[in-house]
Amino acid sequence: MKQYILLLTLALGVCATAAPLRIELPQETPSFKQAAGVEVALQRCLVCHSSEYMTTQPPLSSAAWKASVEKMRAKFGAQIPPEQAEALVEYLARNYGAAPR
Repeated sequence: MKQYILLLTLALGVCATAAPLRIELPQETPSFKQAAGVEVALQRCLVCHSSEYMTTQPPLSSAAWKASVEKMRAKFGAQIPPEQAEALVEYLARNYGAAPR
């Protein structure tokens, strides 16, 4: 019993003197392609997504980007006004879209 109390005392002493764990995440730097409409992407997409998440998506057609933007608005509550949604879809399709066949 004395050994148990001694070990417990030592363990508590070590825990009391241990520094709290600090985790520092790297600063994210947006890397969207600079083109017409980038401001909307920076303003609306980075609220929930990293720029890397957006820029590493497979090339999508304009219709697929439109469906994705509408899904973000309807299902996930993304604050993208209708007048900006079209500009955002155009930006994404032009810069990260599938080449027309």
